[in-house]
Amino acid sequence: MSARRLLLLGLCLPLPALAHPGHVDGAGFVAGLLHPLTGIDHLLALLAIGIWSARQPARLLPAVVVALAVGAGVGVAGLRLPALEGGIALSVLVAGALVAAAVRLPALAACAIMAGFALWHGNAHGLELSRASAIAGFLLASAALLMAGRWLGAWPRARVLGGAVAAAGFVLLAA
Repeated sequence: MSARRLLLLGLCLPLPALAHPGHVDGAGFVAGLLHPLTGIDHLLALLAIGIWSARQPARLLPAVVVALAVGAGVGVAGLRLPALEGGIALSVLVAGALVAAAVRLPALAACAIMAGFALWHGNAHGLELSRASAIAGFLLASAALLMAGRWLGAWPRARVLGGAVAAAGFVLLAA
């Protein structure tokens, strides 16, 4: 089996949203730093948003990080956004589809859509991580994933990655 097919197969494995094993409530900075890397839903969404941002007229990544922080704050306060798991899975599907289709949107629309997705992702992390140091680690890792995605966005075949992310989002929605 080729490496490309193996990667696509791995991205399509049905994993439930919010699956972040091994994190203890009250964990600190390192746990927060690792948190976005342990859930395929968050990892793929952040990479896809970063890839998509590379081809947008405005820089939307700061708005995404702010929305992640706001969502996390809402979660730390104990408030759970409605349709949390479905919203996260939908964000993976839509972000991947936007990359695959090379959609360009006006800056305000792009920021609103991605910030909305980031609210749900941030809320999930805020519900799972309660310490400020863990939230700081989560935000730092998320920003790094967004920048890695932005770097991948310069790759000529970035649209293929978007298709794989969209497929994974479809599987997450179906799970």
